[in-house]
Amino acid sequence: MSLNSISTSEYNTYYQPYIDAINEDIGICEGLKQNQNSVVSFFLSIPKEKHSYAYAEGKWTIKDVLLHVIDTERIFTYRALRVARRDKTILPGFEHDDYVVHAGAKNRSFDSLLEEYKAVRQATLTLFSTFDAGTLKLIGNASGSPISVRAIGYILLGHENHHIKTIKERYL
Repeated sequence: MSLNSISTSEYNTYYQPYIDAINEDIGICEGLKQNQNSVVSFFLSIPKEKHSYAYAEGKWTIKDVLLHVIDTERIFTYRALRVARRDKTILPGFEHDDYVVHAGAKNRSFDSLLEEYKAVRQATLTLFSTFDAGTLKLIGNASGSPISVRAIGYILLGHENHHIKTIKERYL
């Protein structure tokens, strides 16, 4: 199953920028593997003095962005699990700004954040590798909108691509 086969009925239009941020038609697991390598390499290339840098007052630091990517992946992977297991419970949204404020990225080493990213990505890969084509098409409800398991996978890829682009444009 590929990105080209995904329908806009499988996700809220809020997520369209993330779907658009995927650079090629790729399977979810292959994309997750490729992105893990490129994301880790990208963050390792950032000079240490920039790790706690924010480009404007009230904006997130690079460490905050990385932890936000991790937290978002955890939440979206949980959503994928719930939908894949045919749980009909409507899943709530989450306030990402509150997460960043309370996550304590500033108190963490950059290396610990990268290790956490890799661990979370491995868990995501393990889960998504168990989903067959039928499971990927299953649709649940999160944040008041329909969302498919495969849309979640592609949103994860595009979400981190979006944040890397933002870091390149505004932080470096």
